[in-house]
Amino acid sequence: MTDTTTPSRSDRAEADWLDDLNPEQRQAATAGLHEASDGGPLLIIAGAGTGKTNTLAHRVAALLAAGAQAESLLLLTFSRRAADEMTRRVQGLLARAGVADGRLAGVQLPWSDTFHGVGARLLREFAPRIGLDPGFSILDREDAADLINLSRHEARLSSLPRRFPQKGTCLAIYSAVVNTCRPLDEVLETTFPWCREWEEALRGLFLAYVEAKQAQQVLDYDDLLLYWARMTEHAGLASELGERFVHVLVDEYQDTNLLQSAILRALKPDGRGLTVVGDDAQSIYAFRGATVRNILDFPDQFGGTATRVTLTRNYRSSPQILAASNGVIALAGEGFDKNLWSARPEGPPPALVSVHDDLGQAGHIVARTLARREAGMRLKSQAVLFRAAHHSARLEIELRRHNIPFVKFGGLRFLEAAHVKDLLAALRWAQNPRDRVAGFRAIQLLAGIGPKTASTVLDNLAAAPPGAALLAEQPVPAHCREAWAALCAHLETLASSAAPWPASFERLADWYVGQIERLYDAAAMREADIRQLAHLASTYRDATHFLTDMALDPPEASSGEAGVPLRDEDYLILSTIHSAKGQEWRAVTVLNVVDGCIPSDLATGNAAEIDEERRLLYVAMTRAREELDLMLPKRFYVTHQAGLGDRHVYASRSRFIPNAIRHHFQETAWPPAPEALRGSPASRQAAIDLAASMRAMWK
Repeated sequence: MTDTTTPSRSDRAEADWLDDLNPEQRQAATAGLHEASDGGPLLIIAGAGTGKTNTLAHRVAALLAAGAQAESLLLLTFSRRAADEMTRRVQGLLARAGVADGRLAGVQLPWSDTFHGVGARLLREFAPRIGLDPGFSILDREDAADLINLSRHEARLSSLPRRFPQKGTCLAIYSAVVNTCRPLDEVLETTFPWCREWEEALRGLFLAYVEAKQAQQVLDYDDLLLYWARMTEHAGLASELGERFVHVLVDEYQDTNLLQSAILRALKPDGRGLTVVGDDAQSIYAFRGATVRNILDFPDQFGGTATRVTLTRNYRSSPQILAASNGVIALAGEGFDKNLWSARPEGPPPALVSVHDDLGQAGHIVARTLARREAGMRLKSQAVLFRAAHHSARLEIELRRHNIPFVKFGGLRFLEAAHVKDLLAALRWAQNPRDRVAGFRAIQLLAGIGPKTASTVLDNLAAAPPGAALLAEQPVPAHCREAWAALCAHLETLASSAAPWPASFERLADWYVGQIERLYDAAAMREADIRQLAHLASTYRDATHFLTDMALDPPEASSGEAGVPLRDEDYLILSTIHSAKGQEWRAVTVLNVVDGCIPSDLATGNAAEIDEERRLLYVAMTRAREELDLMLPKRFYVTHQAGLGDRHVYASRSRFIPNAIRHHFQETAWPPAPEALRGSPASRQAAIDLAASMRAMWK
């Protein structure tokens, strides 16, 4: 019997605003929405370029349209930009679909943020209940390394007769233990074997580091997850948060670590209301503690109740690029089965370009970049990707020689520049006088004040009862008194709850600009960075939110591009593969697709590490929409190889492109060989005739 019932207005509205999704995306966006309960755990496997963000935005909009409250949605991403983009898309969907009634008009997603951003907010909210000061400071990586270095010196580990790991290595070991949830001895054995002899000394150092953070009321980047995870181990707090967040949605789940997975399971122990989206084939952040096991094991973590939806239609790349990419990833040892396909127009096959060395590689890229530009492809639509930031050194020289502007991602970040860190240290110290690392740096900005005076001032402040020590009265050299008083005035104004923001910070920035020429060279460029930082500050409602964002989600470009990247309106993109994830370009070139680079020679042969290196190449290849070049230098330059120094090494095509899949590629060489060297009959005869004529001259 045919059902002639007229669809309700709400049903028609839902159908209309979901019509732009393909069947797989629609299934993912609406799974479990019409069940009596909140729906069981949902795993969305979203292959590269399959519309992951669009699908997740539709799911959030569908939840809201079905009656979910915006404040009950916890949407976890891996960048603030992604969180903001998600909010924008959801608002657009609700408005365009005509379901934005009074409840949904202009809806905000107050809990759309990064894991670390949400962690910081929750820790400030629950601070009194878990023994934290709500005014805690957040250390970025370099500041955390400086603090661990202070503990290292105080423990006299820097004066041992045998070489002790430096601060960066110590922090990396500490971070690995926290994020992988593995014991110190195991982390040392598998990842830092050259530091195994220092296990007990490192254990003592890390205890001193934790005690220093607690005394100064500072948290490092890893603490934001660690404290949140420890908080959810308390059944009452976990239940309270689980009830607050009825729906928890996680983007890029393949990039989560064990702490993040533990937090999610504590919030949603039965998986109800939990949606995770990701792609095991794009899991490339093991060096940060991420584990592909989180997404691979998800279907079995909730008693087999998880629903799995796989997105396979790719909207980005040509069929030829997808065929080659599918061929590379299909040889991985483990992963969810998926074969990406595309309805986009046919294009040229990816090219395997053989060159002699780094110079030939750079020459080919310059020539191809200029040729594409002349054919109408903007420089911004082209990208060069590489395994490590230093791999592009020769290319950068050649680009400058040929007047090709570029911006590089994956090197020095804006906030890692010394002058930017100076100003942020002063602001952090004003906000938290117990922050010894920030104070130590800020005090020494004045001429005539060095480490000894800075330490004395900080010791005095630490020994004084809260609020009893006056900063301006601290013992500094007589010739520094006037300058010291000026700095103290700025700091005390910033510390006042009545201080106007951002005007107080702008005055501090003006003061610091007056110090730059004495402290550093390239004063004009650095002043522009400081003005850019002040502009960023003006977009925040107070210093606390500004400092938190600068620590958790800093600008990505190198310091030379902190403001307007270039005077040119167009520029080539250079990027590490890790920094390129989530991006796409019309044409992509990948440097050094040879064994020793991809996979890295640091890969031990462990199957899991080799599989991650394979995924890294897959991520690089799937950034391309129309053209893809994989560079195969016959030799390349390496530095500091196990005591052998800088040298050239010979290489072969990456093992990830075996003969079995070479048919997906077009093989070429650059520069093209002269006709005589190609061996055609005409060229051989020309060579014989020329040789004969040269001999005849002397007969």
